[in-house]
Amino acid sequence: MKHRKEYPGATPYTDARGKRRWRYRKNGKSFELGTEYGSVEFVQRYEAAVRGSKVTGMIGADRIQPGTINDLVSRYYVVAFAGDKLAESTKRSYRGIIEKFREDHGHRPVATLKPHMVETLIAKKASTPNAANNFRKRLGQLLDYAVKLEWLATNPVRQTKPLEIEGGGIHTWSEDDITRFYKKHEPGTLPHRVMTLMIWTGAARVDVVKLGWFSIKETPDGPRMTYRRQKTRKHKKPVLVSIPIAAELQAMLDTCDRNAGTFLQTVHGKQRSEKSITGDMRKWCDDAGLPDCTPHGLRKAIARRLAEAGASASQIGAITGHKTLSEVQRYVEAANRESMAGDGMALLLARPNGEQTVVNLPEMFAKKSTNQL
Repeated sequence: MKHRKEYPGATPYTDARGKRRWRYRKNGKSFELGTEYGSVEFVQRYEAAVRGSKVTGMIGADRIQPGTINDLVSRYYVVAFAGDKLAESTKRSYRGIIEKFREDHGHRPVATLKPHMVETLIAKKASTPNAANNFRKRLGQLLDYAVKLEWLATNPVRQTKPLEIEGGGIHTWSEDDITRFYKKHEPGTLPHRVMTLMIWTGAARVDVVKLGWFSIKETPDGPRMTYRRQKTRKHKKPVLVSIPIAAELQAMLDTCDRNAGTFLQTVHGKQRSEKSITGDMRKWCDDAGLPDCTPHGLRKAIARRLAEAGASASQIGAITGHKTLSEVQRYVEAANRESMAGDGMALLLARPNGEQTVVNLPEMFAKKSTNQL
């Protein structure tokens, strides 16, 4: 019987005793997976092999019972993380959420999960609604797989609702926030360089640390910052971002070492990590008296600026590197609604030839009255 390629790279062979076994090869190494394709032991060994490690003596195998959340998570990783569908940063993010859930509830049978139990788990994270909603998303994906395995008839997460987030979620930097940051961190400093690079490119942390002189392409219209979004590099059509270089950004780039590998490399000449940017920005923002500001909020800030300048959702998406307009919309909700409403009404009032937009009700009623006589 031909097995489905549920576990890519797993191949069968016959041992010296004529026993059919499975193994996984990676970088010249061979990992034994056992004899029972798809078993809990097989999945554990396969998951470890994909990571390039071995499960010595099947530590903890006796604690993982079939049909439990532990069992489900092990199987889910194999399928969800197979191949190049997800970026490594995305996998780390998913694991960070799922493993905490697994640590607390891994022993529970999946079949016992009910909607009210899921609501309780989400409610416990209500003090951090963004984290609660991210947990709900990951749990929903995990239990969708449980439905596929026929361990659940329906996904209990789909019967719950995400928490409402006041203020639009992650704080969007205001112009005052940006001014205060620059006032605290002057030109020539690393904080100033990071801030300028992010606010004038809209690049995510995972992308901004990879930008360098090689990212600048000369075009007939002038130099452009060009890169492919790391989050989509493994997609069939990775998102290409190519934006003109603003004068403010160029002034900062002129101070950068032309021989440096990246604009934000460390003093040792190594590429700075996205984690270090996150930690450093937290400290720099606190020093500037900006406790609510984060690197991600800068992506929302450039979207806000563009929206307030009258850019369309498609134009904003081309700069921020988002693939769908719905994603862009989440970023522009913080745009100056009062200013935009004023601009919108100005367009209405400036309609050509003074044409009326609404029906002339008195005239309409006059015609009706005449017809009735």
